[in-house]
Amino acid sequence: MSWVLVFFAFLLILQYAILFVLVKKNWKNHANDQSGRLPMVSILIAARNEEKDIPHLLNCLSFLDYPEDRLEILLADDQSEDKTAGCISAWAEGFSNRKLIYILPEQTNLYHPNGKANALAILALQARGELFFFTDADCQVPATWLKEGVGCFKKDVGLVIGITQVRSLDLFGEMQELDWWNTLGIVKVVTDLGFSTTGLGNNMMISREAYENCGGFAGLPYSLTEDLEISRSVKKAGYKLIHQVDPRLLVTTKAESTWGHLLRQRKRWMTGVMSLSTGWKILLGLQFLFFPLVGFLLFNSLLLGFGVWLLKILFQGLFLSEIAGKAGKNLNFGSVLIFDLYQILTLSLTILYYFWPVQTQWKSRNYP
Repeated sequence: MSWVLVFFAFLLILQYAILFVLVKKNWKNHANDQSGRLPMVSILIAARNEEKDIPHLLNCLSFLDYPEDRLEILLADDQSEDKTAGCISAWAEGFSNRKLIYILPEQTNLYHPNGKANALAILALQARGELFFFTDADCQVPATWLKEGVGCFKKDVGLVIGITQVRSLDLFGEMQELDWWNTLGIVKVVTDLGFSTTGLGNNMMISREAYENCGGFAGLPYSLTEDLEISRSVKKAGYKLIHQVDPRLLVTTKAESTWGHLLRQRKRWMTGVMSLSTGWKILLGLQFLFFPLVGFLLFNSLLLGFGVWLLKILFQGLFLSEIAGKAGKNLNFGSVLIFDLYQILTLSLTILYYFWPVQTQWKSRNYP
């Protein structure tokens, strides 16, 4: 019985070993020379109740390394109940390429029942750019963001996703940071193999041609994971999706401050996970199933169980360190060692909360 458990636990260890090898041997760098003409770029950002975080983003947008006459920045205030609109308005004043657009109550659900998707659909109708760049109001972008993103587009590429790091101020934040490296690392490896993956709403670029030909956000089915759905739509329209991991395309986002906030975020994400292909579900399922398997091993043979677990931590750590390094970041070795304890708790609570009969709360709105 123990050796059967070892075999299934070994599958996840093998998964991380393969991921590590693929990062080393099959890494795709999609950046191209930017010495020629720079295209017109539109940055589209939907904001709701973000007065605490959006000033940091606006400051970053002020220092983007891109010609002002080739750039427009459109921000939607989606009926915020705080001073978000005032922050944006003051920042945009006096600049012809910065624009605040109010989402009026009568425009709620106009193009999509997902508030963020609806706001982005409204922004896209006013955008003039050849390329659309997307990030979130609680993020911070590097000055190199636009040029690096623009350089990834080739004739057949419709959507580019970048890399995002969680800003960690404490141990809880560090665990979330590792979680994001893990997920986006897997996405990078799978994308480089040529398989469909997902979008990344806080660091994503779509060509106007691909956006219009796929129907945009207005043409998406109901979903709370609009980035996943738009990536599927772009792929279905015949365009390539690529993933660029580079320090020049590294966006940072804030960590969730409490377990309650984290679980609400994960409940929303789970709606997208449940719509993934069987292959993706198996890949992600192995992440969770490892823990009950190793638990049985520890119960039957303490030495064998710990040996299997440490082997998994080793290959997982190598993979995470390699992904973070590609983005120009180093990991805390101590945090890597205890990351599995966080995963046990997070995965278990996420599954329980997903099936808990409550609505999904997002940006002070409730969704079924």
